[in-house]
Amino acid sequence: MLFALLLFSALFLSFNNGANDNFKGVATLYGSGILKYRPAIIIATICTFLGSVCALFIANGLVSSFSGKGLVPSHIASGTDFLIAVSFAAGLTVLLATRFGFPISTTHSLVGGLIGAGLMAVGWDVNFTKLSHAFFIPLLVSPFIAVALGACVYWLFTHMRQYFSINKETCICIGEQTTPIPVHDLNPSQTQTLLTQSMMHNPDNPYSQVQAKILIADQNQCRDLYTGKVWGMQLQRLLDSAHIFSAAAVSFARGLNDTPKIAGLLVAANLFDIRYGLILVGVFMAMGGLLNARRVAETMSKKITTINHGQGLSANLVTSFLVIVASKFGVPVSTTHVSVGALFGIGVVSRQQNTKTIKSILLSWLITLPVAMVFSATIFWLIQ
Repeated sequence: MLFALLLFSALFLSFNNGANDNFKGVATLYGSGILKYRPAIIIATICTFLGSVCALFIANGLVSSFSGKGLVPSHIASGTDFLIAVSFAAGLTVLLATRFGFPISTTHSLVGGLIGAGLMAVGWDVNFTKLSHAFFIPLLVSPFIAVALGACVYWLFTHMRQYFSINKETCICIGEQTTPIPVHDLNPSQTQTLLTQSMMHNPDNPYSQVQAKILIADQNQCRDLYTGKVWGMQLQRLLDSAHIFSAAAVSFARGLNDTPKIAGLLVAANLFDIRYGLILVGVFMAMGGLLNARRVAETMSKKITTINHGQGLSANLVTSFLVIVASKFGVPVSTTHVSVGALFGIGVVSRQQNTKTIKSILLSWLITLPVAMVFSATIFWLIQ
């Protein structure tokens, strides 16, 4: 019975992890207008699952880190009741955050679960030294590194664009079907001129004319386009391709980093071989992202800072680099913390950061650990 409950709690956590985390990799694609929600989440799902599979070869160190070994005695860490409390508490915490659209850290939730169940099991004999060095320091430092790198990379790309005289322009689409694009500097006379010039001939009837329309939209519907060519290719097309590839890399890195943390709970109880555990967790993470990621997607894509192509590419390069390196060396960083940190660093440089949203996210991060601790301690006490 307890083994079935552990399997359920681990898959419950996996599903909610996917709902809260899967879209973070492609948030910049959606926020900058390159892709709509559905194709973006499909890319995120596929690449996250590939990361889950590759975790078997690259991120084995994270499996043992999140099994509880070293924090509490081995017989406690491998106990089914301890692992149920940790996984179910983390799942409940992530579920609540997803319900309110807050992008929190599953890593943070798991650490809270380990502390809460550990305190209930052994009291103050929990190894706080290991807890500090293995979890708290990486989780606290990584967002600040991401802020600094995000700001530096975006500043570098901005100055490179200016050095090579690469310009941005905003288009006005004129025709029978138009996409609303912001126009900020047109006076009434200029608008009338454009309307007059937009009388177009119907190719099937040269004696008729079709009256086109011009729609002036809000700022958040604007999509700046980069002009010019690089290596014989249109710069905008090249940048879009690089942006999509970088978002796929972030999703891959997220699967690589998060899957072994959850699978470690199943492996610690000898419930599954590590190969099957990683694949099973990856499948449920994919399902969670496909079915329940919309609210967090809106927060990550549109409420932290406005995102254009260069900003999105910069954020993704920083996030994928930090998370993949951390996964390789078994360092438990949070993809959420790193991604939000990179976006905020870019927002600081561009002076477009949404401080109110950032404060709400930081508050949710502060609450995550104690909430997971309370859930975990309560669940452990109930199933004793």
